[in-house]
Formats: sequence, C-alpha cells, structure tokens
Amino acid sequence: MQANDKLWGGRFTLPMDKFTEEFTASIAFDQKLYRYDIEGSIAHCKMLAKQGIIAESERDTILAGLQAILADIEAGNFTFSVDLEDVHMNIEKRLIERVGAVGGKLHTARSRNDQVALDIRLYTRDAIAQIVELIRDLQRALLEQAEAHQTAIMPGYTHLQTAQPVLLAHHLLAYFEMFDRDAARFSETATRVNVLPLGVGALAGTTFPIDREFVAQELGFAGVSKNSLDTVSDRDALLEVCAHASILMMHLSRLSEEFILWSTSEYRFIRISDAYCTGSSIMPQKRNPDVSELVRGKTGRVYGNLMSLLTVMKGLPLAYNKDMQEDKEPLFDTVETVKGSLKIYADMLRTATFNTQRMRAVAGDGFSTATDIADYLVRKNLPFRDAHEVVGKIVALAEAENKALDELTLGQMQALSTLIESDIFNCITVEKSVASRKAFGGTSGEAVAAQLATIRSRHEFAQ
Repeated sequence: MQANDKLWGGRFTLPMDKFTEEFTASIAFDQKLYRYDIEGSIAHCKMLAKQGIIAESERDTILAGLQAILADIEAGNFTFSVDLEDVHMNIEKRLIERVGAVGGKLHTARSRNDQVALDIRLYTRDAIAQIVELIRDLQRALLEQAEAHQTAIMPGYTHLQTAQPVLLAHHLLAYFEMFDRDAARFSETATRVNVLPLGVGALAGTTFPIDREFVAQELGFAGVSKNSLDTVSDRDALLEVCAHASILMMHLSRLSEEFILWSTSEYRFIRISDAYCTGSSIMPQKRNPDVSELVRGKTGRVYGNLMSLLTVMKGLPLAYNKDMQEDKEPLFDTVETVKGSLKIYADMLRTATFNTQRMRAVAGDGFSTATDIADYLVRKNLPFRDAHEVVGKIVALAEAENKALDELTLGQMQALSTLIESDIFNCITVEKSVASRKAFGGTSGEAVAAQLATIRSRHEFAQ
C-alpha cells in the first residue's frame, strides 16, 4: 500500500516498510473490538447529526453502512487487512468503499486516540459484568456444597500442620468470602470504567460543537471524562482489572492447591469428577487433577499480564503514545483466562464429592483439640499462658506414649494439673470442639448456619 493510500497518508511521500507495517499493526488482536467500535461510531454519528455537523441524510447513509459492515463481520464476510493497521481504519475504509466519500465525515471531531479509549472501555465494561456473574456462579456452587455438608467435620490447618477441627462448610465459606471481595473489587472498578472518553480528540479536545453527554447517554455511560490529556492516556481501569484478576486468580490458585492435596491418596478428602481429570500415558491407575493444576499455573500468566501493562505505562509522558497499543493483549488474555478458570471451577466444584468419613477420621489427629484443654483450664481460672504450658506437657506425654489426648488417663492429666477433673473428656472430643466455637464467624454448626443465613439475606444471587 502506498503512503497516500493510508487514511493518514497525506503527509508522507514514501510507502511504509512492509515489515514495519506488520510490526506496528494491531489488527491481529484489536479486531476483537469490532462490535464496540461500530457501536461507538453509531452513537458518534447520531451526535454529529444532532449538532448539525453533518446532515441527517448523511447520518442515515453512514448508519446504514455501519450496520451492513457489522452484519458482514458477524457473517464472516469481512477480511481484516494488516495494511490498514487496526480495527478502526479497517472499518472506516470499508465504510467509505460502501457509502462513498460521505463515510469520511464520520471521523469528524474524533481521533483514533479517543476512539480506542472508548472501544476499550466498552469492552472492559462488558468483561467486568461477565466476570462478576461467573464469580457469582462459583459462589453459588460453594454455597451448594457448604449447605450439603453442614455437619461434616474436617481437620483445619495452619502451616499445613493439623491445627483445630472445623466444619467442611466453614472451610468452603472461607472461599465464598474471598470471591465476594473479588466481585466487590470488580464492581467498584466498573463505576470508574463507566465514563465516556469520546469527544476529547487526539489530546486537546475539538473545535466542533459536540454534545458529549448525548453520546454518553446513547452508550450507557454515567458521565464524561473531565480532562482531554488524561482521557487519551488513561489506562488505570485496565490496570485495575488486571490487578483484581491477579487477586482473584490467587484465590483460585489457593483453592486449586487444596484440591490437589485433598485428591491425593494420602489425604483422600475429595474425588474430582473424571470429567475434570486426566490419566497417565504409562501409569494406568492415575487420576491427575489437571484442571486445578492448570488454574494454578495460569495464575502466573495473569500476574505476568499485570506486570506487562504496569511496565508499559510506567514511563509514558502525556498524552497518547504508541506503547499503549500493548495494552490490549494483556487485558484480553487476562479476561479470557479468568472467565475460563471461573467457569470450569464452578462446574468442577458442583460435581466433586467429599469423603466426609475420611475427613472426620483424621480430624482428631495431631492433638487437634489441645486448645480445648487450655480453654477448659482457663475456665478454671488458670491464666491462659499457664494453661498453654500445662497442655504442652500433656501433648508431650501423649506423643511419648503414642496416644491420642482422650486416650490418656485422668490420673495422667491430673499429675500435670490438679484443676483437671473427669469432665475434661466431654471437652476434648472433635464434635465438642467444633460445637463450642459459637462466636460470630466461628466454625460451630450454629455459627455456620448463621453465616449461611446472612449470605442468603445479603445477596440476591444466593437466594
């Protein structure tokens, strides 16, 4: 393509180097924005006519051409050309070919700089809504499993060492809360995304009497941007999405790590459906939790996208710079990775089965009710630090004799503290330990039931 064949080619006398043309083009990935580009152009065209900048007949011709191009793209009858660099120029060139020179009037009072800012905000707004809905579906799956296992007891861990027994429902609801914060973060960002950038031109505004509020209303934006320089160079919303996605993927990765551990022959806490496992090419017995492993691995990919975008933006002077073309691939990849991970996890969780008998059998291992003995002594008016020391000695004795705490004799315990009486054995069963933790946010059946009721009352999607 000759220089003067480009839509911006009037200034140039030599054609662009072919490799440079391919290197600088973004059409390979930004064609994903075609629907948003046309949607924005339709609103812009209507505004131009409303303001008398173009004639109503010209508006109608341009709108018909844009609708036809949209139909062509969705029918697979549109070939995007690298010669035309990006989605904006591909669509504008086809529009001019279809409706004639009047198509060239569409770009009045706008620049590719504010045009791409609009497209990416429209895309991001939709992506956030989709991600939040997928988070909600995963939360529903967690609720379903939690409600089905309100009495199942499992070991709770710190440092991957047995700590205290908890309800499986309580453990699952911990992830519900994580994902609830994720949904809130994305929803908060949606309010900042929902601001119209179109109408600020390349960087300084426009000399035409445009109506930005009209365009905002047409496109469902809550307001318009305030500073033209900031508008064309702002990618904060994309950074927020990638940052929130990184936290979300970290939460999914933590859940993945637990599912991977729990599905081992050593734990045997969970059986992931065959639909979400693979086998081995050499070992016939294997059931590998590949989905969980992949989600754990894809977390690093999303982190990398955030770092990529932060690095692109860190040294850019005002206003627009070509570096910003590198914003889309990290964003697109992050959105698709997060959406896929959320969807498959909700499906996998719903079909997973928990080995509650195995969980209960090991819940008392590792002297998990030791803290209950300390609490018992505190209720006998022994300071907690002293109680902690006494119980440490009791645990050491049980370990030396290879016994569980409730297998020690009353005499053995009383030798370490005269405050201990026969009722101690009512306090150190796994069931009693769980049931005693009734404080708000705790793991007792009563507290977990309250958590579930609170969730149902505060979330429409959970009702």
